[in-house]
Amino acid sequence: MPTSAPPKNRFERRRAETRQALVHAARQILAETGDTSASIQAIAERADVGFGSFYNHFESKTELFDAAVADALEEFGQVIDRRVEGIDDPAELVAAGFRLTARMADSHPELLRILRDRGLTHVHSDSGLSPRALRDLEIGIASGRFTCGNATTALSAVGGTLLSLVALRLARPEVDGDEAACDLAEMVLRMLGVPPDDAHEVTRRPLPDLA
Repeated sequence: MPTSAPPKNRFERRRAETRQALVHAARQILAETGDTSASIQAIAERADVGFGSFYNHFESKTELFDAAVADALEEFGQVIDRRVEGIDDPAELVAAGFRLTARMADSHPELLRILRDRGLTHVHSDSGLSPRALRDLEIGIASGRFTCGNATTALSAVGGTLLSLVALRLARPEVDGDEAACDLAEMVLRMLGVPPDDAHEVTRRPLPDLA
């Protein structure tokens, strides 16, 4: 789970634990059914907290589910961050993001189901993978690695293609996920201006498995 500064005292720790339990329960609901009509009582029972505790942390279910999506997307970004540490080539970072995402259908299915159902509205959010991807695109454009002119527009194309990959992995588990991810990443890199032979090589570089 995404982490922040540790609470300073027992009260703050318990409060943080209660909030995270509610967020985790909402994430489970989103991943299982996507149905946000569950009652606050049902959410509190799933979180194993008192009904009254809900309003100590959230004003509404909408606020809770928004927090749950943000929490899942930030965890998604952190998972990718850990695996691409040490990679400096913006093109390789894009390719690795696609390939690692495909593998997360097996290692982090809850995250991918939330990403599939809620990711489109968060392509340009300030948390999760979006700001990381935007940073890499800006670096790639500034360095000349990518020839596209606008990183924000490029993020729309990259994010939309990534979400299509997620939908494919969850809908067609029999499809070779890494092969599909490599093919889509190669198309994206060519769209960003990477020469065809280079794009093919970058997307086939060795990639460690997710822990």
